[in-house]
Parts: sequence; C-alpha cells; structure tokens
Amino acid sequence: MAEAHGAGGADVVVTGLAAIAGTGWDLAALGERTAAGDPAFTPVTRFDAGRYRTDLAAQLPGDPVLADELVAILDRACAQAGLGADERVVSPLLVAVHGDPAVARLPESDRTGPGAIADAIARRAGLGPAPRAYMTACVAASTAVADAATMISHGRAHRVVVAAGYLVEQDNFALFDAGRSLATDGHVRPFSAGRQGMLLGDGVAAVVLESAEEAARRGATPVARIAGWGRAGDAHHITQPDPEGGGMTRAVTAALRKAGRVPADIGYINAHGTGTAQSDAAEAAALHRALGTEAARIPVSSSKSVHGHTLQAGGLLELAVTVHALRTGRLPVNAGYAGPDESLGLNLVLGRPWEREVDHALTVNSAFGGANTALVVARV
Repeated sequence: MAEAHGAGGADVVVTGLAAIAGTGWDLAALGERTAAGDPAFTPVTRFDAGRYRTDLAAQLPGDPVLADELVAILDRACAQAGLGADERVVSPLLVAVHGDPAVARLPESDRTGPGAIADAIARRAGLGPAPRAYMTACVAASTAVADAATMISHGRAHRVVVAAGYLVEQDNFALFDAGRSLATDGHVRPFSAGRQGMLLGDGVAAVVLESAEEAARRGATPVARIAGWGRAGDAHHITQPDPEGGGMTRAVTAALRKAGRVPADIGYINAHGTGTAQSDAAEAAALHRALGTEAARIPVSSSKSVHGHTLQAGGLLELAVTVHALRTGRLPVNAGYAGPDESLGLNLVLGRPWEREVDHALTVNSAFGGANTALVVARV
C-alpha cells in the first residue's frame, strides 16, 4: 500500500543542510564532484580488502568515527539554519544509522540497539526529546525525512532535524561481496550497458526541516522545499526488486499527488541507480509507469556513480545532491556510462553537467524487502 498525505498543511522547508562523503569534507565538494561525474573510488584503507572481488570504495581519508562525524555534521546544519541552543533543545532528532552502537563507535554507551545511538547523538548535539532511530536499510534516511515532513505538515512539530551516516566497514563490504553485488571493474555504471554492480561509500549528512511559517518567524532563509513525499512496499522478495517496479511506482505517484504536481512538472530525477542489472531495470520500469511519456524526457542520473552506495545514509546524501543541483542549475552527470541499454529508455545526463533551471526534482530510493520512497524537492 502506498502512503501519501492529503493536500493542505504547513509547507516544509529546508533551512540547514550539510554533508560529507568520499568526495570530500563538505557539501560543495559533494555537489561539484557529482555534477562533474568525477568518481571518488579508491582502494580501501581501513581493513584488508585483498580477499574480496574488488578493493574499491569511496572513502574519506583516515579512520573517522561515525558518532563524532554525525555530531559535527549536525552542528554545521544547525548553524546554517541559525539555531541557538534553546531552539535545538526543543527540536526532535531523527537519525538513520546501522543499529549497533559499536559500529557508530559509542564506547560510552551502556545500552544496545539503535535507541542508544539516537539518544547519544541527540545528547551530544544538544537536540530535543525522544530521538528516533531508523534502520530500514537504503530507505532509512528518506523515510526519516518523510516522517519529519509529515510531523511538520500536520502541525505536530515546528521543526525536526534529520541526520544519517554510514562509513565503509568490513562487515557490509564482505556481505555485498559475497552476494556478488560489487562492481569488479571498479566503476558504478547506473542504467548503462555493461553495468556490473555497486561500490560502497562514506556518507554523513544532516538537514533541518521546519514549517515555512516558523522559518519566517525566525528570519531563516530556506534553501529548498520538501513539496511531496511517498512511501510504498512491493513485498516481492527479500532482496530482489519487483521487476515491474510496483512499489516505486506507487511511491512516486503518492509524492507527486502530495506535491500537487504532474510528471511534466519534474525537471530532474536523482535516481536510486545502484548499477546492478535487476535493480536498475526495475527502477526504470517504475519511472515509466509512474511518469508515463515524461520518463523518456526528464533528465536522470544516479549520484551513486560518484559517491557510491552509502546504505542507511543514501536517501539524505542524495537529497543533498538534489538540493545542490536545484540551487546551482547544474544537473549531475551519470558517471561510468559505457553505452546505452536500450531496454531502459531513460534520458541520462551524460558527458558534462546539464545547465538547467529546474523548479521541481524527484529523488527516489529502494531497499531490501521491497521498501521504496520518493521525495519531490522544490527550488525556492
């Protein structure tokens, strides 16, 4: 069943946004490298990857600590939004991470499970009561954004802060290698002929969402608007996508309906685009079903071709890329392209960034178990 929300309610705006990835230590580096289609994949340095089918990932230098990076990125997003300590402490935190405090490297935690991570990050960042953790794999962050937007739209909160993080580590690297999902040729080639799979990447991001009325009251300057959101499951298979893209079709349709938009209004799609054969084909099928003839027109790219798959953080990192593209008018290149897959029928951004003024963009994500999310993002 798809989830959408009725018309009306408060407008949801972005007033703070910060991100780091294997592309570099700020959102500007992420935005510029994804725009140029400049992949960030290098040999893994945090563990011995010599036993695996590839040794590449998009990593930040050194051995960063996830908990520390989440707190730092929250500070940057809250500073951009102009939030003081008194405003932070009443702002709920939704955080998308792996559920093990040991992975986040929270040695001070005497609890287990994702709740311990959410509590610790909220406390260290000075954020509000009852923090919530999301673990729903590759839609964790985008689900958190949808929940935050719902809370604000329905008047249950004036402001919600969302953070997400994943840093490349051996357990997931080994799992995806065992599943033969990693690209052995060292390139992520979404929607391309010859695509071999995905590569992992670091990603940590945070966003401050609030009602337009609250932002205006505080004198904060919005950088984008979350115009619509939708979620749907297809319950097709534990790991394989529905070949017809049923869940994503319903999620996109719900997001458009919430935004009060039609497919012709969408000027760019930041696709999930993992570079795996089945997933890309299912996603293309969903876009054609949801968008009709417009699917062959709308520019499409997957920024995973540059920053890699950041798992629980993917939806938020890709939202950051989408906002950057709307603000700069430069649509990111679909890197790794090796030739057309005629069966997909998408208008891929190739060669160089496309200079376009886009008012509304779509960013979509999928996860194991058949979960799908879609966000409609508006330029302000």
